[in-house]
Amino acid sequence: MQIETLKVFCDLVDSGSFSQAAVRNHITQSAVSQQVRSLEQRFDARLLTRQGKRVTVTDSGRTLYEAGREILARFQQLTSDLKSFGQEIGGSVRVASIYSVGLYEMSPAIKRFLKAYPTVNLHVEYSSIARVYEDCIKGIVDLGIVAYPRPRRGLEVIPLSADRLIVICSSEHPFAQRRHMDIRMLNGQDFVAFEKGMPIRDAIDKIFKKHEIQVHVAMEFDNIETVKRSVEIGAGMSIVPLLSVQREVEVGTLAQIYFTRQHFFRPLGIIVKNLRALNPAAQRFIDMLQQPGS
Repeated sequence: MQIETLKVFCDLVDSGSFSQAAVRNHITQSAVSQQVRSLEQRFDARLLTRQGKRVTVTDSGRTLYEAGREILARFQQLTSDLKSFGQEIGGSVRVASIYSVGLYEMSPAIKRFLKAYPTVNLHVEYSSIARVYEDCIKGIVDLGIVAYPRPRRGLEVIPLSADRLIVICSSEHPFAQRRHMDIRMLNGQDFVAFEKGMPIRDAIDKIFKKHEIQVHVAMEFDNIETVKRSVEIGAGMSIVPLLSVQREVEVGTLAQIYFTRQHFFRPLGIIVKNLRALNPAAQRFIDMLQQPGS
């Protein structure tokens, strides 16, 4: 059995699509079908069932998939380790990050990493938090970067420096000239919130409950960019990570206000399926992320 055949099968299970598996491996759909049949003949087991365009993995297929992902990860590490002997760090690092962390907190580390290791192929994609966890568990990516990291079975968490949370409002808001405010001053204010179920929304709701604050939720969004745009047009105030609004504060479309008496933070972390299986390039990227100022 060739390693390429195992990769095609795992990609097919991940995507649930023969066409997507073909695109990922630069082969035809017919070739994907042939490689699946060869695996079924080798193991004398039905690995997949097809209903129209939908692909469902069988119990035997699930067993092969889980072992296959571990084999592929180990093979990638072996390849990178062998290439690194007596040479500069090479190989590839696949990273999935939630949008707000990837765009703001990771940017300095990415720039330093690419300058230090120009031969490494660093691939970063932005996803929902659920997708980041899923891709890490499946081994599709080497690292996941999330806020409010929570331990899950099969994943390890590496803590990163936390984000400081601040209040933002439009430049025309009555509070816009303030540099500091007590969090209780948000009571009764119009508020642009993150959608329910998002970790940052849960955390802010807990803060409000603890301080007996009731806001009027004017709008709810699932991403920080839309939250900022809504605050800019005067829809309400909001609480966001400090680094996420530096550009808007510089050009004057948003005002940032620090909390007095108490500080609030958004914890960040790296999630990995198996820390010991990471290649040298991925380990160096983690080191960059953990450096002060990243």
